[in-house]
Amino acid sequence: MALTRSSSLDRVSLFIARLNDEKFNSVRCRLREWYQEASAKTGTGRTQLEVNSCFAPLFKWVLSLFPSECQCLSLALDATNVKQRFTVLTINVLYRGCAIPVAWKALTGNQKGSWKPHWQQLLSGLAGVGTSKMKVIICADRGLYADWLYEEIVELGWHPFLRINHQGSFRYQNQSTWLPLASLVPRPGKSWSGQIQCFKTSPIDCTILGRWDSGYTDPMLIVTDLLPSEADSLWYGLRSCIECGYRDIKSDGMQWHKTRLTDPRRAERHWLAMAVSSLWIVTIGGEIDRGTTDDFFEKLSPHQSAQKCPPQSKPTRRLSCFLKGLLTLLADLLNGKPIGMGRLLPEPWPFKPALLSTNTC
Repeated sequence: MALTRSSSLDRVSLFIARLNDEKFNSVRCRLREWYQEASAKTGTGRTQLEVNSCFAPLFKWVLSLFPSECQCLSLALDATNVKQRFTVLTINVLYRGCAIPVAWKALTGNQKGSWKPHWQQLLSGLAGVGTSKMKVIICADRGLYADWLYEEIVELGWHPFLRINHQGSFRYQNQSTWLPLASLVPRPGKSWSGQIQCFKTSPIDCTILGRWDSGYTDPMLIVTDLLPSEADSLWYGLRSCIECGYRDIKSDGMQWHKTRLTDPRRAERHWLAMAVSSLWIVTIGGEIDRGTTDDFFEKLSPHQSAQKCPPQSKPTRRLSCFLKGLLTLLADLLNGKPIGMGRLLPEPWPFKPALLSTNTC
């Protein structure tokens, strides 16, 4: 998958057949049976891969690649579609502008029913896997917010970092009057953080982190169980890595949006191969990324035009870690260098001072 930049059964089978001097059909049958269920295979005593059993070991493997002193980890919950064929619910480790899938559930596209039991199963399957000494935040966009999701994450010992709409209501602690959430951050240039009770229906006691930067049409409101002094609303910006991760699985890397699979169970097994491939590529690219982003602009001479850009508009990454990993892998192979796993070297979490007009409760 890495070298062909494709998850196509035919393309990967042909590459392996040519590489190992095997017959194309033999390789293709072997790979196809890997993601088939037992009943679809010929012969007796056949088995099938239970993907759910792989999530905790995969997550543990990802954690083992971080430095031992790493104390912070960000995960994201999201869903991606392949036309009308599949909806895939995913939990991803966010890393240097990339997203590494560690748990997922494939559903038939437009399938009716609640996602709640699927999210609960995915989250509980990762609970207690080597994160007891880490601050773990779970990011999710407004469309996924639910009071049960907030409570589920807290019960697992992690910290929800869920964006909500600003149309709801809240009340200050020890007060009875409900106020509109929009009044917390009423206009651009305002920020607010504090502990409140949020929502009249299914209320939760939580911290709200609010911020409205200029140029945005709506404020950003984040609910979390962390104290206001322990969190920054800009951490939610890490969630944007999920979109890059889907691009790596699809157009930039594995071309999964072109899949001809129709069975969700087979799609879930296919995702395991893509997740492991993505992890490998990102570990290689992350080590290259570490040496090319943080100090890129400092190395430019003063007369170069890029140096004249205002600091907030300077790009920090020209190519994703995923693409850097792919190119590095190919270059190493062409140069006869040994290849192997890299490490995961996280960036500092984003932080900005509060906006000039700030209230804290």
